[in-house]
Amino acid sequence: MEKKMVIEGMKCMHCKASVEKALQAVPGVTAAEVDLEAKTAKIVLAEDVADDVLKEAVKAKGFEPVQMI
Repeated sequence: MEKKMVIEGMKCMHCKASVEKALQAVPGVTAAEVDLEAKTAKIVLAEDVADDVLKEAVKAKGFEPVQMI
């Protein structure tokens, strides 16, 4: 299963790595890949994870999850 999230506030490779790490630490997430240019994160899940849980992981790192697409 895959989900995609639009995220504001990422500007550099450090931001990219921080968001990827935060998402990968969420139970049920097997991979996360951020596209800085598109301002999105592709999240690969082993099981269903609530959107709010994914958004909170991103918010905790200081970025703004805009929407799930």
